[in-house]
Amino acid sequence: MSGFGNHFSSELVPGILVPRQNNPQKVKSDLYAEQLSGTAFTAPRGENRRTWMYRALPSVSREMGQERVAFENFAADAEILDAGPVPMRWSPRPEPHKACDFLDGLITLGKDGESFDSTSLSVHSYVLNQSMERRALKNHDGELLIVPYAGEIDIVTELGSLHLTPTDIALIPRGMIFRVDLLKGPAAGYICENYGKPFRLPDLGPIGANGLANPKDFIVPSARVEEAEGYDIYSKYRDRIWVTRGTPTPFDVYGWQGNLVPYKFNLANFVTFGSISVDSPDPSINTVLTSPSHEPGTASIDFVAFCPRWQVMETTFRPPYFHRNVMSEFMGSIQGVYEGKATGFVPGGASLHNRMVPHGPDVDTYRNGTTADLAPHKLDNTYAFMFESRLPILPTKCAVEAVWRQSDYLRCWEGFEKRMTVK
Repeated sequence: MSGFGNHFSSELVPGILVPRQNNPQKVKSDLYAEQLSGTAFTAPRGENRRTWMYRALPSVSREMGQERVAFENFAADAEILDAGPVPMRWSPRPEPHKACDFLDGLITLGKDGESFDSTSLSVHSYVLNQSMERRALKNHDGELLIVPYAGEIDIVTELGSLHLTPTDIALIPRGMIFRVDLLKGPAAGYICENYGKPFRLPDLGPIGANGLANPKDFIVPSARVEEAEGYDIYSKYRDRIWVTRGTPTPFDVYGWQGNLVPYKFNLANFVTFGSISVDSPDPSINTVLTSPSHEPGTASIDFVAFCPRWQVMETTFRPPYFHRNVMSEFMGSIQGVYEGKATGFVPGGASLHNRMVPHGPDVDTYRNGTTADLAPHKLDNTYAFMFESRLPILPTKCAVEAVWRQSDYLRCWEGFEKRMTVK
């Protein structure tokens, strides 16, 4: 199924979904009807998100007692370290040296507040070399935007599964249980955890009715079930991790209907726009998804993608310009070479430029940009992304002290010559 924000439905056996009703007195095969609400009941109709599931066992039957557990360097166990307003960059995270599933491989790189603050976000990294065996995760705090850069994974959710490779992204709603299976590995990627309003497509304004991420290119899973016992279900609640052990499988939904669903989108389907005269548009023209804030015109989070595209601007410095931004920018490279950095920013790498921290092209990129032939040029086989936040993204101790952090990052701007006084 495809679409974004639609009302979807899927059933494994005809007759599970009943016309006119969400909660019939008796569901086919004595299944249990259960609603998952992603917004308040009274949210405006255009923003209201909920899904009805028809399952073998109600979720409350799995709440058989919980214990608090810790995952080193993830969520509340990831200590914030005040590193000051400096640019930071990381090489790809090393592969794990021991057995490691998605849950084991999560670390928090930065956060801008507590996860129960509805305006905040966290940025995580994941690596894995094995599937989650009889383990699943439920995030009470926010939705998860998953951006792989290596390997192939299946994200198995209560509503069905999504197959992801690099250049795919996935959006998992708050409260939806899922696990990650490894298909080809090791696998790795980045995650934006959004505690605010759910991600949505940006308004197109003067662009018109079509373009950027078109709704028809978002993929929604179909119902699937499994027969399994002995699941450990991990819950992230107020940034702490709790586990309920030995439950029946949570992947027992035989039919569902609603608009609170997981999505998959391939960035190769993003329709880029740009200047066909002079100057470069601001990077906001590449917004794939946005989470609005209370301040009109200012997003809580924007997810921005830099995909293959033509550059034809005349008399223009075409690489990304020097910049200081009131928004904070966490960038990652997925594939190919990023146009703003000649070296050092490779697939799997990431950078952080917090609000008003200066950044821009390195010396080699600047020199090439000021001397290049301005014939039409295609930026091909390049995929990078940005999580842009209205709040500072405070790095964690494990991110600041990581052996894969590039401590010499600032040197990429060495060599700029001071211009003579203009008379």
